[in-house]
Amino acid sequence: MATFQAALLAGLLSAALAQGDAESGRTKADSERCLECHGQAGVGQGHSAGEDGKFARLDGQQHAYIVKQVEDFRAGRRKGDFMAMMAASVSDQDVADIAAYFAAQPAMAAAKAAPQEARYSAIAQLFRQGDATRQLMACAACHGGTGEGLAGAGPVIGGQGRRYLAQQLHNWRSGERSNHPAMRAAAARLTDAEIDALAHYVSEM
Repeated sequence: MATFQAALLAGLLSAALAQGDAESGRTKADSERCLECHGQAGVGQGHSAGEDGKFARLDGQQHAYIVKQVEDFRAGRRKGDFMAMMAASVSDQDVADIAAYFAAQPAMAAAKAAPQEARYSAIAQLFRQGDATRQLMACAACHGGTGEGLAGAGPVIGGQGRRYLAQQLHNWRSGERSNHPAMRAAAARLTDAEIDALAHYVSEM
């Protein structure tokens, strides 16, 4: 019985550690220099009016998604010399705590209440319905109808910086980023104009 209780306690402790501690994560995000690029509460530096931003916004991002990206940078599955260095310098527990801090923040939101649907009618249809003629899956299938993200399927993207969104889509298309086969395949079917329009549309969600 004692052995069973010890094993159960160890399992519960392990689960708690994996979820991370948001309060500790705030201090660690500062000391580990995460905030220098991702900003206070994860709002990426250079972000302005939901349309710019060189670095990812992390406010309200899924805990599991943040942890996976750090792991991918460590393993070389996602490229980026600086992030690979930063990812290698923090412990698994630090990553869990920092991810918990960002995930606990209010979800990222654009400066505008909602994208102007009339302006984005064609790209909105592509986002929500995809394009069967090109075997292009709808973005909403994994990221949700308003870019809110679907756990286990796709991260939060609504309100993410336009510049960051466009760069990631270009990176997926070129193969520079390849740590998710479905995104690699989807981006490969997008034109430059569609990438630019999608980035604008999603950034204003």
